[in-house]
Amino acid sequence: MQWLAAALWFALAWQQDPAQHGLKALEERKYQEAAEWFARAVESDPNDYGALFHLALAQSLLGKDEEAIAAYRRVLQLKPGLYEAELNLGILLLRQKRAQEAIPLLEAAAQKKPEIARPRLHWGLALLEVGRHEQARQVLGEALQLDPNSALAHLGLARALAKLNRLDEAATHFRRAAELDPDFKDALWELAALYEAAGRREQAIEIYAQFPEHTGARERLGQLLLQTDRAREAIPHLEWAVAHSPTAANRSALALAYSKAGEPEKALEQMRQAVAMAPSDPELHLLYGRLLRDQKRFAEAASEFQRYTQVRPDSVEGWSELAAMLVSLEQYPQALMALDRVRALNGETAGHHFLRAIVLDKSRDYKGALAAYQAFLAASQGKFPNEEFKARQRIRILQKELERR
Repeated sequence: MQWLAAALWFALAWQQDPAQHGLKALEERKYQEAAEWFARAVESDPNDYGALFHLALAQSLLGKDEEAIAAYRRVLQLKPGLYEAELNLGILLLRQKRAQEAIPLLEAAAQKKPEIARPRLHWGLALLEVGRHEQARQVLGEALQLDPNSALAHLGLARALAKLNRLDEAATHFRRAAELDPDFKDALWELAALYEAAGRREQAIEIYAQFPEHTGARERLGQLLLQTDRAREAIPHLEWAVAHSPTAANRSALALAYSKAGEPEKALEQMRQAVAMAPSDPELHLLYGRLLRDQKRFAEAASEFQRYTQVRPDSVEGWSELAAMLVSLEQYPQALMALDRVRALNGETAGHHFLRAIVLDKSRDYKGALAAYQAFLAASQGKFPNEEFKARQRIRILQKELERR
């Protein structure tokens, strides 16, 4: 009967041991229950670093990072240098964007277990986070030697290489990360953005073309084709983007593509809808005005440019467009006011002098017109031969007219 009594004693002791209950709950992924059991164990013995460690683990699995961080720090006070606590605390700090605090912990863990990739991986990621790109490259490269199929290590190394302006090497690792883990497909988007920033649009286009069912990819693909003067190729992608996401931005991009491809009516219809969707966006009014201008619908264009200058009163570009339309509409006093605004903004060019000369000439201010034509010739310097010919003709006529007075 002694064995039976002993068995009953051990069973009763186990039932009374909250840490054992906590471990069982952890195994069953009942993290809240586990945390409660380990909290009891720590309450019973505040120096039980094993219970405290598992309490921190349960809290981290519940997303209670700050509580877990505090618990792991207490573990390391009780048991300095404990590998598992250093690693887990470092990872938590990194997750909380506290990479600088994480680095010494992860470095120590990596040095304790040089044959294991995980601490070295997170150490490298922390170095990357704080901008120590060359060291991050070295450490993440070592992590990949230990685990060549780590998608996260490939992505981290790609980012480090990109920061070091080694884009071709980075591209290999961006692509490998995407191959290894479908959740890392966004790595290709990151690579495409880097190609764009480097002016390598064709390579970015190649990546976006791999996502024919993704609205964002089709948007960027269409926009890049448009930027590379391939408007006709851009149109089907931008039409698809508008069909799936009819935003003002997508409509305005499609309008620009239609315009460049020689389909002005379609362009104006898309811009009309874009402006209706976002009437407070001044850039849409500027683009709409230019499309109307190109179709010689000067009054409508002037209205759009007027709206633009109301929001962007310091835009030389806006006042210039408005002045040109007002000259075309023979609204000379208003045109002169717009040109005066350009002058006040120190934005006058040869073209502005020529417009001013026309306005003053038409208004019979011959002295002012003569000065404006002369200012145009001085600024033009052979860049506008046709206008320069007209200016010289008018200067001779105006000089004779002024001599007669």
